[in-house]
Amino acid sequence: MTLRIGTRGSALALAQGAQVKDLLEHSRPGLACELVVIKTSGDNLAGKPADQPEEALKGLFVKEIEEALLNGKIDLAVHSAKDMETDLPDGLTIGAVLKREDPRDAVIAHGGALKDLPAGARIGVSSIRRQAQLKRLRRDLELLPIRGNVDTRLKKLDAGEYDALVLAAAGLKRLGLADRISEFLDPAIFLPAPCQGALAIEIRSDRADLAELLRALEDTASRQEVEAERSFLKALGGNCRVPLGALARVTDENNMTLEGVVLSPDGLKAVRKSVAGSTKSAQRLGVDLASHLRAVGADRLLYGTWKKS
Repeated sequence: MTLRIGTRGSALALAQGAQVKDLLEHSRPGLACELVVIKTSGDNLAGKPADQPEEALKGLFVKEIEEALLNGKIDLAVHSAKDMETDLPDGLTIGAVLKREDPRDAVIAHGGALKDLPAGARIGVSSIRRQAQLKRLRRDLELLPIRGNVDTRLKKLDAGEYDALVLAAAGLKRLGLADRISEFLDPAIFLPAPCQGALAIEIRSDRADLAELLRALEDTASRQEVEAERSFLKALGGNCRVPLGALARVTDENNMTLEGVVLSPDGLKAVRKSVAGSTKSAQRLGVDLASHLRAVGADRLLYGTWKKS
């Protein structure tokens, strides 16, 4: 039996796909897996001007892979969970969530930590979430758009086009580039994107055989964290294209916390709350956190109606 694993063709996506391939083959002796590279709508934007933030591209890095899954061209798909829409296409489900890698954002700079960068330093950043939080910390920095895979962005940094970058720590670690990290940004002041650092394996809902096979790869705590964060995102409107961050943490077998923030694009306004509860009610926690944030003004930020004082 050979399983076809759908993945994007970037170095990071291939590394993630290879990780799943190795785990599957190790879990079932005699099982063979092959990676099937699929070019997505998001990949087609490579090299074009970075006039749209990452949030506006949500779903474009999985669309064609999901179509291949539904059409039977592949058996399963490996995604960065943060790229997935909160509502999956009919007939698809998340078969497993692997043990989560570091969810934090990281600074990559020749000049050290964020606080050490000089005024006017050029920061390459493609996410409005990162932009808004950076503006709250350092309004004297020049934030510039950037597009491309991790290696492309690092080459632009090394060529002097930027003084620093902010990227997901997980991607750098999976590529063996952790030594490039100057600073990990503390979630206490800089919340990551919902599901950042998590890998999800997507399958067809009617593939009970694969669901059983993937049990060996499932990490329960990571699944609960992803469910809480996806629920939070969905409760705020599905797939928000506004600056927001969230991070769930399973504290023990029965308990977890979930923290979230919604910001104005300029970073001047922000509402932030946290909730705690049972790991068995992960999705409920996401709904509760969204409700708490709405009560303190999140809707005015989400819909751009917060009046400037």
